[in-house]
Amino acid sequence: MQQIITQTESRMKKTVESTATKLSHVQTGRATPALLDQVSVNYYGSKNPLSQVGTITTPEPRLLVIQPWDKTLITEIEKAIATSDLGFSTSNDGSVIRIQVPELTLERRTDLTKVVRKLAEEGKVAIRNIRRDANDAAKKLDGGDSGSGGKSRGRGGDKRRGKSNADPIQQLTDTYIDQIDALVSAKESELLDT
Repeated sequence: MQQIITQTESRMKKTVESTATKLSHVQTGRATPALLDQVSVNYYGSKNPLSQVGTITTPEPRLLVIQPWDKTLITEIEKAIATSDLGFSTSNDGSVIRIQVPELTLERRTDLTKVVRKLAEEGKVAIRNIRRDANDAAKKLDGGDSGSGGKSRGRGGDKRRGKSNADPIQQLTDTYIDQIDALVSAKESELLDT
């Protein structure tokens, strides 16, 4: 049973991390290098993350500056940003690329809040699916134990054992869903405060 709990916790932790990463890509009106994580640049015939072909800094709250390690990449970087779904426009001076992050309108903030809630719900559904898998595995484990006389755990009947096995799984589920809720709260307040 401990192995099931350990695997369940590991999977739930990865789900929360994945949700946090997705939420970090939601534009809040503040410049952050994470906004460009999904941008890949064609570099010598292969796609590379933007962070691997240059340095991304935020010298001002609404400004991203990209300094490519190879100046010949400026055009490729601008093309990659233009074709991404970020909606940013770029300017360059021959050595660095500047992106002015636009201020969000109230309507856009409301739309982004819906996006944040949708991403959070996807994370919660994934956690509930992990819980279901863990409960199924626990039931199979209990089914195997009941054939050995039922005394291996010393806790009474199969129903009671099944219930006690489900409690730590539910506790994990509650913990990780709470973590997603905390991420959403932080992201929503970030959206509304900028």
